Amino acid sequence: MPEARRPYRSTLRKSQARATRRAVVDAARDLFVELGWSGTTIDAVAARAGVSRKTVFTSVGGKAALLKLALDWALVGDDEPVPLEERQVLAEMEQQTDPRALVARWAQFVAELEERAAPLAAVLVVAADADPDAAGVHAVSERNRRRGAEFIVKRLTAIDGLRPGVTAERAVAAALVLMDPSIHRTLVSEHGWTRREYADWIERNAVAELLEGDNADGCE
Repeated sequence: MPEARRPYRSTLRKSQARATRRAVVDAARDLFVELGWSGTTIDAVAARAGVSRKTVFTSVGGKAALLKLALDWALVGDDEPVPLEERQVLAEMEQQTDPRALVARWAQFVAELEERAAPLAAVLVVAADADPDAAGVHAVSERNRRRGAEFIVKRLTAIDGLRPGVTAERAVAAALVLMDPSIHRTLVSEHGWTRREYADWIERNAVAELLEGDNADGCE
């Protein structure tokens, strides 16, 4: 009988551990946004999550690890162990063959992602100047952002949607600017733009910079 109950106990422990980790990361995320990098302490995270200081370290790690995981979850929208490149939204864009529709979907995707991630990205920039571990997280984040820009350019190139004369490097640079979290903070956080207005702005500028004439027609 005891043998038959072990899988249940193991599943319960994993569920409890995941719930604790979720609480810790959620607490860290909120504190980072509210108090910034220097104002957030492990003790404050523990108190907000309702766990011990030791539990914060054993379930996630130190401040840089907390910020990394909070940002990772913000980028994908949940704590499921599925990387962004394997998410349905990327598959949808990979299947899109109309350049105009592809850019529109990409703009919506960026707007949704930055709504979750931009506040933490701002914290990471500050943290990178103060902490070597956070600097490493920031370097990886920047490489991943470039990969995101390269993705949309490669997809447009593959379906013959990229404007003639625009090099891949120039197109990637333009996409990187449109994906910059600081632009989200300026337009949305500071000036009150809605997510829809922000997505429309990304779309208009992406169409103007990346698409050739016929595909750019109809852009408002």
